[in-house]
Amino acid sequence: MDGATAAGLLAGAAIDALLGDPRRGHPVAVFGSRAAALEKLIYRDSRVAGVAYTTICVGAATAVGVIADRATRTSPVARAAVTAAATWAVLGGTTLAKEGALMARSLEDGDLAAARARLPHLCGRDPSGLDAAELARGTVESIAENTSDAVVAPLVWGAVLGVPGLLGYRAVNTLDAMVGHRSPRYARFGWASARLDDVANYLPARLTALLTTGLAGLVGGSPRRAAAVLRRDGHRHPSPNSGRCEAAFAGALGVRLGGANDYGGRVEYRPELGDGPRPAVADIPRSVRLARAVSYASAGLAVAARLARARAGRRGRR
Repeated sequence: MDGATAAGLLAGAAIDALLGDPRRGHPVAVFGSRAAALEKLIYRDSRVAGVAYTTICVGAATAVGVIADRATRTSPVARAAVTAAATWAVLGGTTLAKEGALMARSLEDGDLAAARARLPHLCGRDPSGLDAAELARGTVESIAENTSDAVVAPLVWGAVLGVPGLLGYRAVNTLDAMVGHRSPRYARFGWASARLDDVANYLPARLTALLTTGLAGLVGGSPRRAAAVLRRDGHRHPSPNSGRCEAAFAGALGVRLGGANDYGGRVEYRPELGDGPRPAVADIPRSVRLARAVSYASAGLAVAARLARARAGRRGRR
């Protein structure tokens, strides 16, 4: 069934590229609403409660994937269809690119109000006091990070574990966005979700960084320079994963990322990544093109990995 899973991954990635996210009843939004309801029931300011919450939510999503996997084990067509649907549901690359394009358009038109209203679609920073340069920086940084979170990582886990990997990973990443950030409410309760997300994204983030450096030439950058910035700056970010993606994008685009980020009164200072000037509005479309290239490359690698597994399985049965 590895061949069917590969076909499903390819089909799901193609559907996302053509259609983007479902407009209504998005499965991730449904999961998020159920997770929020559960949080209200079991929230305690403790790591134990957070571990229980994370286990229930991720376990439920993964169990749905396991059931789907077992229900389609005798039908390659059904396996491919279910994998395609799951892949489409968990990928967010096309929507990410659209948000980047809308932000660039607003800034090009000089409409700061519209640009500030768009930023929450990309990241959790307070946009009220940001100028065009800071909005451009936030957009490029978000595109870099979310290329891994919303595209490369789910494809990696889909290639490794099929539908259970796709759904389980998306549950982990959604919980991190909901409760994994540093705040008085979630410092303990969100600890398990944040740490599990770090583990789940460790290899995908580094794959994203490697693909970004290799594809830097597509946006006028230098793979050698991008690799140098990645080696020098990738570890400086407080996140063990986001820094690799942002440093690679900074090097590939020839810009300098990092600085003070205001999350609704909670200011975090991020180290500078890269050597160039601060991102300009024109760098947003470049980051979108780079993100698309990385997304397509990762989809190809995921499909190739699953096909290689299918060939290995056939040889083993001979």
